[in-house]
Amino acid sequence: MRGYFRGKPKGQGSKVMVAKEAIARNVRDGDYLGVGGFGTNRIPVALLHEVVRQGRKGLGFSGHTSTHDMQILVGGGCIDRCDCAYVVGLEARGLSLNARRGFESGAIKAVEWSNAALAWRYKAAAMGIPYIPARVMLGTDTFRRSGAKEVECPFTGMKLAALPALYPDVALIHVHRADEYGNAQIDGITVADLDLARAARRVVISTERLISNEEVRSRPHLTAIPYYCVDAVVVQRYGGYPGNMPYEYFSDEGHLKEWLKAEADPAEFAQFIRKYIYDVPDFDSYLALRGGEARMAELRAEELLDSGVK
Repeated sequence: MRGYFRGKPKGQGSKVMVAKEAIARNVRDGDYLGVGGFGTNRIPVALLHEVVRQGRKGLGFSGHTSTHDMQILVGGGCIDRCDCAYVVGLEARGLSLNARRGFESGAIKAVEWSNAALAWRYKAAAMGIPYIPARVMLGTDTFRRSGAKEVECPFTGMKLAALPALYPDVALIHVHRADEYGNAQIDGITVADLDLARAARRVVISTERLISNEEVRSRPHLTAIPYYCVDAVVVQRYGGYPGNMPYEYFSDEGHLKEWLKAEADPAEFAQFIRKYIYDVPDFDSYLALRGGEARMAELRAEELLDSGVK
């Protein structure tokens, strides 16, 4: 992987393209996928819809606090293996029945980790080291069901968990702002996204707004993901809907409940996912079905009220 990254083009040409092209170029059947964000916060929904729409199959997935992103990929039958920290649940909203059926039936093979362990596996990859030592999971069934190994510290003799570096084939990350080259800015928590972007072979960014390179250079300290990590930039306003985009719009709780309700009946869900993903040409068309700018204005007002932003 270090050799691969050394050979990755470092030029500053424009990487702006539509989601359809970005996914067609960068996500292939059988790839291992890492997704940015946390829970239903700042997840790349527009990109995930396109993965489903293009019928990608046999994907591996890093389930690092994965809620609606997991729900979308399982609904499209895209994944068959998963490194699991937090999956199936949509936090206080309930469980994704599709995801639960996938694991219970054995259609999705699972390897268990803690949230910290998966995040640190990205960090090991970003650092270019084969594993990172930690004290998590030792003595637990999670450790036993994981791919970690117990090692002895050469300095103290302490028992440690060796967490292997995790290099996804593709990372999908939604951000607040990016320039045409891929320099990306994130407001609020970044979770593991900075390491994920540096660990993945290919990185597709979706952004709420496209800004100039001059603006990036005027505030370089805001660049969370540098251009040389990024392979494609997709400009998609509201690209995290129906999840929450911090300081931009609140999650559409009613629509997330619709997803959960539809999953109770496979026939009803087939109609549901066809309506909202397969039968629409792009994410803007999906947003139009959900109320368009008027609905997003309501969610934006709710987010700004909750966050105290004026």
